Amino acid sequence: MPVEILMPALSPTMEEGTLAKWLVKEGDVVKSGQILAEIETDKATMEFEATDEGVMGKILIAAGTEGVKVNTAIAVLLEEGDAADAVVAPKKAAVPVAAAVAAPVVAVAAPAPVATGARVLASPLARRIAKDKGLDLSTVAGSGPHGRIVKADVEGASAAPKAAPAPAATPAPAPVAVAAAAAAPKPVDANAVMKLYEGRAFEEVKLDGMRKTVAARLTEAKQTIPHFYLRRSVQLDTLMAFREQLNGQLSARGIKLSVNDFIIKACALALQKVPAANSVWAGDRMLRLKPSDVAVAVAIDGGLFTPVLKDAHLKSLSALSAEMKDLATRARSRKLAPQEYQGGSFAISNLGMFGIENFDAVINPPHGSILAVGAGIKQPVVKADGSLGVATVMSMTLSVDHRVIDGALGAEFLSAIIENLENPLAMLA
Repeated sequence: MPVEILMPALSPTMEEGTLAKWLVKEGDVVKSGQILAEIETDKATMEFEATDEGVMGKILIAAGTEGVKVNTAIAVLLEEGDAADAVVAPKKAAVPVAAAVAAPVVAVAAPAPVATGARVLASPLARRIAKDKGLDLSTVAGSGPHGRIVKADVEGASAAPKAAPAPAATPAPAPVAVAAAAAAPKPVDANAVMKLYEGRAFEEVKLDGMRKTVAARLTEAKQTIPHFYLRRSVQLDTLMAFREQLNGQLSARGIKLSVNDFIIKACALALQKVPAANSVWAGDRMLRLKPSDVAVAVAIDGGLFTPVLKDAHLKSLSALSAEMKDLATRARSRKLAPQEYQGGSFAISNLGMFGIENFDAVINPPHGSILAVGAGIKQPVVKADGSLGVATVMSMTLSVDHRVIDGALGAEFLSAIIENLENPLAMLA
């Protein structure tokens, strides 16, 4: 029976993608795990692997096609014994399926085993392995498209007697809506906007997948997250002197620490000192993380990545610096794997290098907060002894999700960050 190959969801935010390149052609023999195509998601270009084996019967979506919806049939794979004329126009799948990709992805639950008596969907290779092992395929859960049993499902399974037919399950009552959904805002009418500018010169810029995703997620964030803002300033002179000293000692190893490296470390340690702030919003509950997984915003051409530095509280400044440089470089070339920019409970957005003195950042859901960092500027200050002086002062604004972090807790967290930055030597203890 021909098998539909569906457009995979290669990231949690992906709704459609571009089928950039086919690496096989019609008539080619396909092995399980073989790279079939390169697909551009909303964030990166990724390789798509075959989960089954057979012969490529027909390619339904040509290379270079944009806007291919997730779970749309993109090709048809012929099994052993299938004729080329067995290919029929496939229907779009109604239920999302897991896709195997070269980079690791988040695991999804396997479908329930097929009930005895029902037709079992399995690849020829899986059937041969099951026959050799004496396996009853109706007891095996398939992880392929539409619950299809593939090689990996039977390799680790052991023979067991056929299960008796299960009694028909009583359908659960439909959930009762607790409250009516809020009315969706009226979408912008592009034609109406363009009409306003008739007679004026302009260029229409097509949105790519990343820009569409950024627009959708930030609109959702501002509409659904109750933001509030906490503002503090930090004096950087002690940190700048300490950084200069460390860089002098590390220059022989080719290491140069940035102020941003110290900010990452200060925030990671503050999350450990104020663990209640190390939380994310999960709909009907909060998740309080134990490690300090700190996301850092990286601007790229046409969009934004937030790669995550995991266990940042346990890493040295030099290790954080090297990892951040690597993540930023690969982010700008869109080569990050999904697990490298997903997760974390907190983010940093630093526009100080662009001369921005202060700003308010939008929280990246499901994070509980984000720190907006401005430029360090020399300003007159009143010293501890009451005399006037000049200091390098940096403005910081903590945007907070009030569902996760209350005002006093947010203030405690921001104070811990500032304490670390104004006493940098203590961060090495």
